[in-house]
This record gives sequence, C-alpha cells and structure tokens, in this order.
Amino acid sequence: MAANIVNLTEGSFDEVINSSDRPVLVDFWADWCGPCKQIAPILDEISVEKESQLQIAKVDVEANGGLALRYGVKSIPMMILFKDGQVAHSLIGSRSKDQLLADLAPHL
Repeated sequence: MAANIVNLTEGSFDEVINSSDRPVLVDFWADWCGPCKQIAPILDEISVEKESQLQIAKVDVEANGGLALRYGVKSIPMMILFKDGQVAHSLIGSRSKDQLLADLAPHL
C-alpha cells in the first residue's frame, strides 16, 4: 500500500473525511475479496499521481462493520468519494485505472 493511503477506522473516519482539504476516495474492502485485491495496486498508483488533488483511504469492512452499514456497503469493492465531508459519488465493483480516473475526473 502506498504511503499516502490512509487506513480508516470507525474512530478516525469522521475526523479524516471532514478535515480533508481534498476530496477523499474511500475504498471499502476485505482481505478475502479478490476484486478488492485487483484494484489495490491501481489505487496505489492513483494516490501517487493525484496526490495534490485526491486523498485515498481504505476501510476494512470486516473490522469496521458499522461504517459499512452506515454507508450501505452491500458488495465490495465499493468506493465512495467524499467532497467537503459529503458523499459526492459512489462506485461499485472493480474497474480499470482509466475507467476509475474517468469516473473521478468531474469531481476533482
């Protein structure tokens, strides 16, 4: 995992989301999820390339079930983009780097 990706917990989530000066893309994932493992290196690359525009964070749904419930995460990987502390966009399922960047572009 890239050094600039933040692991969030139920205890740290609100503070990080609400205090960020950039949009935050939160990846809801689990260790047993194959598609989650496929998208992880893509998120690492994007976290470096778009560091000035975007913060990437990860939430392990097994350890933080309350957050998954709060945001209606029923299948993973699910990514939610927060802008100014509010949900701006949701993405469900794995996608290519180009697809993910295209989905995020209007919000950056």
